[in-house]
Amino acid sequence: MGSLVHVKEATVITPSDQTPSSVLSLSALDSQLFLRFTIEYLLVYPPVSDPDYSLSGRLKSALSRALVPYFPFSGRVREKPDGGGGLEVNCRGQGALFLEAVSDILTCLDFQKPPRHVTSWRKLLSLHVIDVLAGAPPLVVQLTWLRDGGAALAVGVNHCVSDGIGSAEFLTLFAELSKDSLSQTELRKKHLWDRQLLMPSPTRDSLSHPEFNRVPDLCGFINRFNAERLVPTSVVFERQKLNELKKLASRLGEFNSKHTSFEVLSAHVWRSWARSLNLPSNQILKLLFSINIRDRVKPSLPSGFYGNAFVVGCAQTTVKDLTEKGLSYATMLVKQAKERVGDDYVKSVVEAVSNERASPDSVGVLILSQWSRLGLEKLDFGFGKPVHIGSVCCDRYCLLLPVPERSDAVKVMVAVPSSAVDTYENLVTSPNA
Repeated sequence: MGSLVHVKEATVITPSDQTPSSVLSLSALDSQLFLRFTIEYLLVYPPVSDPDYSLSGRLKSALSRALVPYFPFSGRVREKPDGGGGLEVNCRGQGALFLEAVSDILTCLDFQKPPRHVTSWRKLLSLHVIDVLAGAPPLVVQLTWLRDGGAALAVGVNHCVSDGIGSAEFLTLFAELSKDSLSQTELRKKHLWDRQLLMPSPTRDSLSHPEFNRVPDLCGFINRFNAERLVPTSVVFERQKLNELKKLASRLGEFNSKHTSFEVLSAHVWRSWARSLNLPSNQILKLLFSINIRDRVKPSLPSGFYGNAFVVGCAQTTVKDLTEKGLSYATMLVKQAKERVGDDYVKSVVEAVSNERASPDSVGVLILSQWSRLGLEKLDFGFGKPVHIGSVCCDRYCLLLPVPERSDAVKVMVAVPSSAVDTYENLVTSPNA
């Protein structure tokens, strides 16, 4: 994007009140190798007749206040000195980074379609934290004023410190503080660290974890995704389309159980993606997706816990079975992956990532993340409701996103190799194909 975005000011924002000076341990789930990256939210807001440029000051003030209950977001992540691979947050009120920028080209209309390139919108979060362990802030916020008077708000939250649900709760508080409209519910809400609740404990059985197993690369899978240009795609599924997928999965299957929208949609996207790539029939494929464990562990995690409280669900099969056995088969695999997760399973995962440093592989893998249930479409920082919700960069990881003003619709965004993109789009928009 180069000169399309100009950063005018960068400010370190510290908590508005005194916060504890301490070192907090991150859990075994927080410290996983594959979570050492930043979740990058992008919210685009419509133009107003008289843009209120004082909003940036209000946002800075709100961010400073939000960092009081969420003071670890203004600390710095580092490795524990014991050499065991775990992480901790050094909390000294070092601060988060707030950037204000302008774009002389981008307008709100540019976000109605997918970006031309994977990194087209990269500069909307100009500080891209590649390695939070190098001393970068775990929280970066950038407000970019668009050419038509709209605004793009990008927020980077390091995944080690919080999962999607936790970071969305932080954004809700940030938004309410920016409008000075804290609800009684938000005032009463606790924001809990409590990472000791997910520390390793002895497990009775050694359970299998296909998400961590390596599979043979029979087709140069990794090289293809690294070498070939990836093309961002975006497809919206309205309620009617989701219901059609449910009927299709039930009609074609031997299983008469009810399917959720997530199960059928993720299965359909996975099959469309696999069929478009023209892979060898015996290549093993995996669909990896996060499963919230807050109510699956015993006792349940307390309300307000904002650490990484998920494990990776894994649906696995061969290209031949995934493509030939149809949507009902793929949906069953997703459902079974979800049902596998209970208290013992979570303890087993914690043990595996803690002692063996187990981590998912990339061969044959499609990673899918559900952002459509986080409430991002409701976030009003004083600009009104967003007209686009997504990620700063559209990657090979698939996102299920909310669609503004259409609460029952889901947008699917994923970048696909250029040689497969036309086939993928035809398949994903034609469930009966």
